[in-house]
Amino acid sequence: METYWRKCGSCKKDIDFNHVYQSCSVCKGKFAFCSVDCWDQHVPVMNHQIAWAEENRSPAKPSSPSEQHQPVRRIVSSPAAQNQASGQVDGEILIVASKLKQYVKDKHDLSTSANVMDALSREVRRLTDRAAAKAMAEGRKTLMDRDF
Repeated sequence: METYWRKCGSCKKDIDFNHVYQSCSVCKGKFAFCSVDCWDQHVPVMNHQIAWAEENRSPAKPSSPSEQHQPVRRIVSSPAAQNQASGQVDGEILIVASKLKQYVKDKHDLSTSANVMDALSREVRRLTDRAAAKAMAEGRKTLMDRDF
């Protein structure tokens, strides 16, 4: 049975059960740090541009071995994932209609047809697919502005 909850991500000291620890706002729980100083050592190593330490409390120590079970993992599917699985993602509108209509009205004093959203979504998909192919060809798993 463990006598500590986790090890510090920087100094490797034990972080006890039911104690305050710091986590990284960017890493979202991958690491736990025993102090803000240890978190501060982590930031330049991970090359975070904007990050902050978030204070948390480690869980209470389980009182019996039966309480040490892993939490139940539930896979929740979003509507976007359901649409993608059913092939409907190609027909979705990707543009915020009210924002575009307001922009066209303010900038050019024109009204916007509802069919513009479909045509513009097709163009966004085409540009995004081309940019994604470029990112994958460069061996990256992140789509960046330079891909467009």
